[in-house]
Amino acid sequence: MSAIKSAPFGSWQSPLTSDLIVSETVGLSESVLDGQDVYWLEMRPSEGGRYVIVRRTPNGQTRDITPAHFSARTRVHEYGGGSFLVYHGRVYFVNFSDQRLYLQEPGAQPRPLTPESDLRFADGIMDSRRRRLIWVCEDHTPGDNAPSNFLALITLNGSDSAEIKRLVSGCDFYSSPCISPDGAHVAWLSWNHPHMPWDGTELWVGEFSPDGALSRSTKVAGGNDESLFQPQWSPEGSLYFISDRSNWWNLYRWRDGRVEPLVPMEAEFGVPQWVFGLSTYGFESPKGIICTYTRNGAWQLARLDSDTGELEEIQTPYTEIAYLRAAPGRAVFIGGAPTEPKSVVQLKLASREWEVLRRSSRVRMDPGFRSLPQPIEFPTEQGQTAHAFFYPPNNQDYRAPAGERPPLLVFSHGGPTAATAATLNLAIQYWTSRGFAVLDVNYGGSSGFGRRYRQRLNGRWGIVDVQDCINGARYLVEHFDMDPNRLAIRGGSAGGYTALCALTFHDTFKAGASYYGVSDLESLARDTHKFEARYLDNLIGPFPEHRDLYRQRSPIHFGDRLSCPIIFFQGLEDKVVPPRQAEMMVNILIDKGLPVAYLAFEKEQHGFRQAENIKRALDAELYFYSRIFGFDLADPVAPVRIENL
Repeated sequence: MSAIKSAPFGSWQSPLTSDLIVSETVGLSESVLDGQDVYWLEMRPSEGGRYVIVRRTPNGQTRDITPAHFSARTRVHEYGGGSFLVYHGRVYFVNFSDQRLYLQEPGAQPRPLTPESDLRFADGIMDSRRRRLIWVCEDHTPGDNAPSNFLALITLNGSDSAEIKRLVSGCDFYSSPCISPDGAHVAWLSWNHPHMPWDGTELWVGEFSPDGALSRSTKVAGGNDESLFQPQWSPEGSLYFISDRSNWWNLYRWRDGRVEPLVPMEAEFGVPQWVFGLSTYGFESPKGIICTYTRNGAWQLARLDSDTGELEEIQTPYTEIAYLRAAPGRAVFIGGAPTEPKSVVQLKLASREWEVLRRSSRVRMDPGFRSLPQPIEFPTEQGQTAHAFFYPPNNQDYRAPAGERPPLLVFSHGGPTAATAATLNLAIQYWTSRGFAVLDVNYGGSSGFGRRYRQRLNGRWGIVDVQDCINGARYLVEHFDMDPNRLAIRGGSAGGYTALCALTFHDTFKAGASYYGVSDLESLARDTHKFEARYLDNLIGPFPEHRDLYRQRSPIHFGDRLSCPIIFFQGLEDKVVPPRQAEMMVNILIDKGLPVAYLAFEKEQHGFRQAENIKRALDAELYFYSRIFGFDLADPVAPVRIENL
């Protein structure tokens, strides 16, 4: 074993390079069961961010289903999800380039089912009794009005141009259609502006008439003050769903016209519906539910007996569990742990043995270079408590000189109604193995801690989230000896807005990074896509009635308060936060004489998917901090043009 070297924090040499991260890593989502086969979706940065459907057969063979010139990604709600379904070996998917639905039969090339149009599709199901599909549809036909959303019927008539009809319409948004086992009923979720699906949704059940239309519909649950998630029929025909009517997203059942709770807990069985296709429970038998729930940022797998209400924990190493599917004898999910990257996992229910079918990363981190997350709670404004994961710097080959305090990088997640988890994240380990400490904050407004915690942000976006990030950093300075002169904050999208607010309106942080972050709330309210068009009504206030608040909380109007360096990263095809917002902020810093850098990427939207761009952004941010905080880099990195430095 080599001798431990002394070097300043930030300058430690790490085996975890950006090349290794992007070349050996994929994104995993949308697990699906079809008979004995398992399917999932891979986002591959090394293939330009292409989305590939993958199948695993019982004999252990894994192969790509999506041909090289296709990408299974939908743009409904812009964030997508629910891009494919499988029925008896036939794969129905949305192709990104044209947003058409395709059918791919075993051994054949995909063929289009829908014509070229301005329609987008997501979250599809098979109506096997009537040989047709039901998909959420978003109509972007040019016109003066916003796109319309509805549940569409797509009849499988054997041609390349299926017949498309409206099954349900009239609401602003729809999701989660599901058909009862006898084929007589269909359930779905709907909601309307200004609510987001984690604010207020409704669960409806419709009855099919002999001709396949809906003869009548009944509202089962929900309203403006209740968020519902994942309706699903049990094998014996009862309708289950998740509701936060108790403050916590818990499981409920609708049977004989009554709604009844199954297992009341101060835990979250649901997640915010930023994308389609999410699932946190499934039936392994008529009465046996395999489910997952989270407490204080850690997910737990369990089996629920729906008759007795008995909840039996299933021990696994995973602290993050998503896209859970169940069938007799087995369950499949995407799980992650502090020492394991996100992986497609198959669990045998009888033996409780699990098998990793696919890891999101082939990188095997030596424990000597890995930083383990420490869940912390810290005091914040108004006597409240906030949550975060703290990652101390760790590299077995290095120690900092005596008396040096580590720089701290605060991560602010997107959403803002999202959450961070304790799964092994190579982007975090990139920093900690070089000598940075990281604080990954679940600020007020994050999911996973109950409805009231989510609602802390209502009317106070740009305040509560910023205060929690600042108070988290101060807590670490006081209790974990971080360097108060080398505190930085970074975030993407809504997390970028939090970072920019912290850097503009406060002086705690000495540098920061904005990844496609919001700087102009008025512009966001006017120009963003339909799904988020009224999101700010709750987070800030109705626009334009509260234009004064929008201006007060927009960093772009307060350039005179900026006093520290910032690096900006932006996709030039971003429809959620257009490039102009970043470019105006950059010009403000240039005019003020503050160090600033700007990296814009062609063919990137809201979130980077191409390997070379992910690598460039990660290395550029490290280079930026090295120049601002004054440490040398262990390895050469392509320099970044920093104005005013």
